[in-house]
Order: sequence, then structure tokens, then C-alpha cells
Amino acid sequence: MENRAELTIDGRRLSYLDFGGPGRPLVALHGHLSEGATFARLAADLGPGRRLIAPDQRGQGESDRAADYSREGYLADLEALLDHLNLDRVALLGHSLGAINAYQFAARHPGRVSALVNAEGPAELGLDGKNPFGFLLSLPHSAPTRDALITGLGQAAPFFADRLRENPDGTWRLPFHPKEMYESEEHVHGDHWADWTKSGCPALLVHATRGVIPAEQVRAMVDRRPGTTAAQVDADHLVYTSAPEAFAAAVRDFLATV
Repeated sequence: MENRAELTIDGRRLSYLDFGGPGRPLVALHGHLSEGATFARLAADLGPGRRLIAPDQRGQGESDRAADYSREGYLADLEALLDHLNLDRVALLGHSLGAINAYQFAARHPGRVSALVNAEGPAELGLDGKNPFGFLLSLPHSAPTRDALITGLGQAAPFFADRLRENPDGTWRLPFHPKEMYESEEHVHGDHWADWTKSGCPALLVHATRGVIPAEQVRAMVDRRPGTTAAQVDADHLVYTSAPEAFAAAVRDFLATV
């Protein structure tokens, strides 16, 4: 049974789910427009051999909005969470934004990461200057009623309707601020090869058949980082929710080797 808890960082709340269990800790970092609760199926599939901990990263889910969405801000949040939980060394798993956060954290704190699972996190992205989150800029963050918010979201409504939050005053909001997530995506763009290749712990690169990492980049990410293996899953970019059984099997098999 998961337990929701929180810590305070510079007056800002960072919420997280601890799915419990006696196993070794695995910290799972979601991607943009998501939250820690999306790892519930993975926690169940991995079973008691792993204690899965999944934070709502800054500005998403139940965590407070932040003043910025810089690379260093995300990494500082992760370090604060590990310190709060008295976890000196953990396995890190991340999807998309979370995957980049995970391998950048491993590059800066190699002694704290025993193994790394990168799900759909490129070593370079956005070098063409295009931000795929441009559609967010036209979305409302909140509305007087749930129905009004769904109407305002238009074609995006089906993707977020089951995750809308009611505020204490009865208004409704998205579990993230659209403009802030656009900004966060801007910060995540770049050439991160130095970070990807800097850490030396065992790593698994999970890439989807319809994902965002080009095949040639997948090969280079494996070749240029010793100790890295790859697993292809027949899924779209949201690999751990669109193909949960195959994803869990790949993660379970990898973690059994480290």
C-alpha cells in the first residue's frame, strides 16, 4: 500500500509516493505532464523485491510550483529527497524528462547511484530549436468548474481529464502549469552526451519502437557508455504505461543482474 508523504525545500512542498516493501530502493522519476502515481503498476509488477519511491517532480502532481525549472533545480530536488529518506545509494529509473534528470544526477553524484534505468531519455534533443510543447501555451491552467476546465482544454482534455485537481475554493486546475512545463521543456533541450557518458554504474536504456530516440542515437548511447545494455519495447514514448508488462519485465531482468 503506497504512502504519500512530503518534504519542504526552501518553503516549497515536494510530494512523493513510497510504495513500501522490504526490497532495495528504486527511485522512479516521471516525465513532463505526469506524476509519481503513474508508477503504481510498475511498483506492483516489481513486487516486494523493490521498494519503489516516486516523487511528483517540481510543479507537477501534488508538488508545489517552483520559481524555475532549471536542470540544477530538478537535480537539487532529487538530492534533497534522498537525504530526507536517508538513502545513501539507490537505483534510479526515469522516463523522458525523468530519465535525463536521473542520468544527470548519476553524473554529478556517482556514489549515490547503483544502477540506472533510462526509459526514452535521449542524450541530445531539441537541437533544432523546436519545442513540441507549443500546444500547451493555449491551454488554461484553471477554471471555475471541472466542466469548464475540460471545455477549455479542448482536444487535450482526454489526456488529462482523470487527473484534474479541485482547489480548496472549489475551482479546478491541471496538475501542472502549462506555461511552466513549456519552460521546463526548453531547459531540458541540449547536448547531454557528457552527462550520459560520465557515470559508470550499470545502465539499461529502454527505447520504444515508436519512441523519440532515433535508432542511430540508441546505438551510440550504448556504444559510448560502458556498462549499458538496451531493451526495445513495442510501444510509444509513454513506454511504461503503454506496454507495462514488457517494460516491467525488462526492468526486473536488468535489476536482477546488479
